[in-house]
Amino acid sequence: MSAPYLLQLEDIVKIYPDRYGHAMTVLNDIDLHVREGEFVTIIGPSGCGKSTLLRLVLGSEQPDSGSILFDNKPICHPQRSRGIVFQKYSLFPHLTVLDNLAFGLDMEAFTMPGRLLQPLRHRKTRKEFRRQAQEYLERVKLAEHGDKYPHELSGGMQQRVAIAQGLIMKPRLLMMDEPFGALDDSTRQDMQLYILEQWQTHKMTIFFVTHDLEEAVFLGTRIIVLSQYYQSDNVAQAGAKIVSDIPTPGPHPHSSEFKYSPEMNELIRKIRLDGLEPGHRQHISDFDLRHSDSFRTVSKEDWYDQN
Repeated sequence: MSAPYLLQLEDIVKIYPDRYGHAMTVLNDIDLHVREGEFVTIIGPSGCGKSTLLRLVLGSEQPDSGSILFDNKPICHPQRSRGIVFQKYSLFPHLTVLDNLAFGLDMEAFTMPGRLLQPLRHRKTRKEFRRQAQEYLERVKLAEHGDKYPHELSGGMQQRVAIAQGLIMKPRLLMMDEPFGALDDSTRQDMQLYILEQWQTHKMTIFFVTHDLEEAVFLGTRIIVLSQYYQSDNVAQAGAKIVSDIPTPGPHPHSSEFKYSPEMNELIRKIRLDGLEPGHRQHISDFDLRHSDSFRTVSKEDWYDQN
C-alpha cells in the first residue's frame, strides 16, 4: 500500500561551511508530510533556509542527513515532475519570449534525433506548443511581447514570463521562490488569482515561498513557518526548524474579503510573533504544529538541551 503523501521529509539536516570554514547548520531536523493537491506557503526570517528547502525538494542539493521521498521514491536529482520558478528569473537569452515558454514542451516531446527524423511532425507539434505558449502569455498580459527577447522586457515582465514558463509544464509539484517580488501591487494581485486558478484547474501541489504574510495566508491551504528563533543552547549554530505548521481557516481559495477578516489578522499576528520576532524564543514543546499531518521526531538531547 502506497503512502498517502506525495512528499515526505524526515529528520532533514542541511549544513554549509561559513566564510571561515566552520560548519553552519541551516536546516535542523525538518519533518514534513505533504499530500497531493496542497498549496503550502512557506514563511520565515531571511537566511532561515527557505530556498535551501526548495533546492532539496527539487533534488539539486542533497541533505546531510535524513530522507526525502517524492511519490514514495528517494529524491536524488531534479525531475520533470518537480518544477521551480526561481526568485531570479531564469530565461534563455537567445530565445524569444514565446520560444522560452514552448521550449520545455518541445524538449519533453522530442529528442534531437526525433526532430531530425520526423521534421514534419515536429513542425506541426511545435506550432501547437507555440499556440499554448501564446495563451499563457495572454493570461499574464504579455500577449504582444511574444516575439521579443528577454533583455527587451522589464524585470517584472521577465518574471511573469518565468512564472508562465513554470506553469505551462504542469508539474505535479511546483515550487515558487518569491515569484512576485519584482511585481507592482496591481500585477501581484492579478498573479495571485492566476496561480490559484492554475492550481485548481491542474490539481498541482504548490510550495510557495514569500516574505509577504498577507500573501502567505491568502494563498495557502497550509502555512509552514521556518525559523531559527527558538530556545537553543547554541543560537548561532541552531539552524531553522518548523516552528509553525498551520491550516488556513475557511474554504479555499479564499475570497478577497478574507484579506480583511479578523481570522486573517490574528493568524498574521501569530505567525509574526512565533517565527519572525528574534526575542520570542519558544521551546519545541510550544511549537504550533496544529496541522493534522504535522509531526516531530525529537531526540532526548534535543528536548532537554532547550529546557
